[in-house]
Amino acid sequence: MLGSLETEVLAAVRQLEEAPARDVRKALERRGVRVAYTTVATILSRLHAKGLVKRRRETCRGGARYVYRAGNVEQKYLVNLLRGVVAMFGAAGVVHLNEEIAKLDPSEERELRRRLGLG
Repeated sequence: MLGSLETEVLAAVRQLEEAPARDVRKALERRGVRVAYTTVATILSRLHAKGLVKRRRETCRGGARYVYRAGNVEQKYLVNLLRGVVAMFGAAGVVHLNEEIAKLDPSEERELRRRLGLG
């Protein structure tokens, strides 16, 4: 699960497509989210560790920095959410989840499977 600030940072990265932490912080500020640069850099590192953003190193005026872009966020998030259901509720959770999926319109089920990378 992502915290609210992690969600905001991830949304800013997706909006920018590719950006260093400083630009992500500026984008957050434009959205009314005031946060320190170091906080943004820390959150980006955590999102990278979770596999939700990718980064590359580039040289800049002050030395080197990371430039971030969103990874396959939706698929990773959904898969982690499903794992959480299994871990938290066991077999009963899987049965309930299957029952809920069976209630979906066929096009919604296809879209869910596509988002999970299953079809």
